[in-house]
Amino acid sequence: MPLFSPVSRPLTRTARRTLLGLAAAAPLLLLAPVAGAQPAAGAWPAKPLRLVVPFPAGGPTDTASRIVGQKLGERLGQPVVVDNRPGASGSIAALQVAKADPDGYTLMMLATPTLLAPHLYKRTGYDTVKDFAPVVTVYDLPIVVVVNPTLLSDVKTLPQLLAYAKAQKTPMNYTSSGTGSFGHLSMELLQQLGGVDMQHVPYKGGVPAITDTIGGQVPVMYADLVAALPHVQAGKLRAIAVGSPRRVAMLPDVPTIAEQGFQGYDAVSWGGLLAPRGTPKAVVDRVAGEVRQILVEKDTQDRLLNAGAIARFQDPAQMADRVRQDYTKWGQLIRDKNIASE
Repeated sequence: MPLFSPVSRPLTRTARRTLLGLAAAAPLLLLAPVAGAQPAAGAWPAKPLRLVVPFPAGGPTDTASRIVGQKLGERLGQPVVVDNRPGASGSIAALQVAKADPDGYTLMMLATPTLLAPHLYKRTGYDTVKDFAPVVTVYDLPIVVVVNPTLLSDVKTLPQLLAYAKAQKTPMNYTSSGTGSFGHLSMELLQQLGGVDMQHVPYKGGVPAITDTIGGQVPVMYADLVAALPHVQAGKLRAIAVGSPRRVAMLPDVPTIAEQGFQGYDAVSWGGLLAPRGTPKAVVDRVAGEVRQILVEKDTQDRLLNAGAIARFQDPAQMADRVRQDYTKWGQLIRDKNIASE
């Protein structure tokens, strides 16, 4: 006699209920997460992002961060919280970001002073080229050579300024927003190329420097365009050259330094998003793609322009090249001129 009879027998009521219960539960059992399993990579972002700004609130870097951060948060479905951490040209914030967990939830808006800070300060604790993952370039911030139109009434072009400076018995003074500022470095490069020697009179910030240039205490300044533009438009300052390789829409009639005899001259302050080194490439590429879409929006371009900045997209590889090139170019000038921040 076989151990199991092939003849089927009717199930009891209790057995039928048990089988029906197991059938209903099967899909739920298949979908239930395994204890300790990590969320899929596609789940990013699952919480708010922190965008560290290495300068105080209100400046062009902060303004650009808030414009892009708000729109990026809307596109990602998670808030992007701006965290201002000023100090030492942004090196305090950069060190914090360099040491942050590379989980895709920490970004920093790099600006040129922070990029160059390791050349200007003895111990920043980070390497701009090695300790970060470049994500996307966001904006260019043009700089401009301005003169006091009363003190230098006949100086309307860059060659005229250089000729005037060379004719002085003692070096003519010029100013910037501070020792090691981008205006300072850019004028030193211009002097090097033009064979002229002017005396730098550093100020602690662009506002007092512009105030004294307008007041006649200093005749020349290499300034951020965003700070100088209202005074140029009011006739209190005269713009004679922009450092960008191309003219800027805000001052279309002002020629570039390259146009005035210094072919290849390129001095543009800029900003872009960085992440800690080791941040997943998928996250970097996602943020870069979203920001690219943000920067083509006219609303974004107009708001950045109102802050004195020009929307400029460069992908992670292009931004990495720009970081390396600027770090090398300006670092060499800093060493040649023995410049150090105060």
